[in-house]
Amino acid sequence: MTATLERGAAGRMARRLGTAVPWPALCLAALAAVALAGFLAFPTYPNYDSYYSLLWGKEAVHGTLPSFEAYRAATPHPLAVALGALLTPLGAGADRLLVGATIASFVALAAGLYRFARVSYTPLVGLLAAALLCSRFDLPFLAARAYIDIPYLALVVWAAALEAARPRRGTSVFVMLAGAGLLRPEAWLLAGLYWLWCAIPATWGERLRTAVLCAIGPVTWSAIDLLVTGNPLFSLTHTSGLAEELGRARGAGDVPAATVAILQGLDKAPVLYAGVAGLVLAVALFPRRSGVAVGLLLAGLATFGMVGLAGLSVISRYLLVPAVVVLVFAAVAAGGWTMLRPGSRIRAAWAAAATVAVLGAAAFTATHVNLGTFATELRFRSAYHANLRTLLRDPRVAAARRCGPVSLPNHKLIPEVRWLTGGGEADVVARSDATQARRIRSGVAIYATGDPAFLRYGFDPDPVTVAVPMPGFRRVATTRYFAAYVRC
Repeated sequence: MTATLERGAAGRMARRLGTAVPWPALCLAALAAVALAGFLAFPTYPNYDSYYSLLWGKEAVHGTLPSFEAYRAATPHPLAVALGALLTPLGAGADRLLVGATIASFVALAAGLYRFARVSYTPLVGLLAAALLCSRFDLPFLAARAYIDIPYLALVVWAAALEAARPRRGTSVFVMLAGAGLLRPEAWLLAGLYWLWCAIPATWGERLRTAVLCAIGPVTWSAIDLLVTGNPLFSLTHTSGLAEELGRARGAGDVPAATVAILQGLDKAPVLYAGVAGLVLAVALFPRRSGVAVGLLLAGLATFGMVGLAGLSVISRYLLVPAVVVLVFAAVAAGGWTMLRPGSRIRAAWAAAATVAVLGAAAFTATHVNLGTFATELRFRSAYHANLRTLLRDPRVAAARRCGPVSLPNHKLIPEVRWLTGGGEADVVARSDATQARRIRSGVAIYATGDPAFLRYGFDPDPVTVAVPMPGFRRVATTRYFAAYVRC
């Protein structure tokens, strides 16, 4: 079998795909155009975590300590907070610019995944991997909501691409992983493993220099936590405590089943099965080419296991790196025949089987995927934000803010309302927070009233009374999704 493998064949395929017609460049330009059109057509806004990054960056610019310890606040991510600080001078429009930057990161992620799969295998595998990425709608949706996971993935994938192109590349890979480590701590493990890989033939000076690069993430994170809260481990303890409070914590026994379920949800079952098949083929036929991809997959799975052991939130976002690597192996299953010698029976059979499978998958997708659902969700994200802004700008609501805080059913809209009103931690509170029981007796009480806003933001399991208008308040303004009650 190995006699049928030939690098010359891959080179000829690369020239056919890349010289006659610059398909990668054309596809990247098309993706960028679609991303820009989507950004303009669907004016979405940041998610909960990213709004807190904007708020904390603004607080830092104004010379106050960020409100990391606010009620059910998100986990602070240093690079995201720094970006929030950089966007602060741009005013109220900074939230939309953050979404735009994240969408641009998605384009960079697609380019990085193409590059990674191309240098590891062939241009066709790279194009297929990038196409699969763009067709997993969960990932573009994360970009449209400014989740930090997208720039994190872009940094990790580009680090993998650089390493695959030149093993033990060193500094540039460490810099990418350092940036990723300022967004998510899972990158610390990747950086540590990469340091061990590079340290074997390195000098002691090189080992020390790269160890400093590895330390940027954890040291910066701990230093900021210490400065703001007095606890260098605040982010870790806060995250695990919040996961338990919100019911997201899982035990080690839940990790295997959760891994399979989440990967199926992110990649969809046919692509996951193709990824498993591609993994087997890649390891058996192209082991040297597959080292970085296999290592990244195993490191991502190990990280997810440790997240479960640590009692943190077991959610799909912690498996995004393995999910993206699965796309590469699925692309190997569909396009790996390009690495076999032209004219061989195995190559012809593999190409025929892959073509049938790809056409079948495309037909299945075309008949089962409802793009209208994706568009509807994006429109809702835009509409509810506009509703909140309209409600808060009502003169009667603005006047009642002098009588007390703005109260919301739970924590989910706090950072967004704080951003819209310019209020501080004490100015916007949750009725589910028992410590605010006395303060919410006057001021502005906002209730979610329309579907699906009520199901997402309108109540808290404990207590459900946060959804019921409080005695003494009168309704003064309504929109499609929200109503405002006031009492002075």
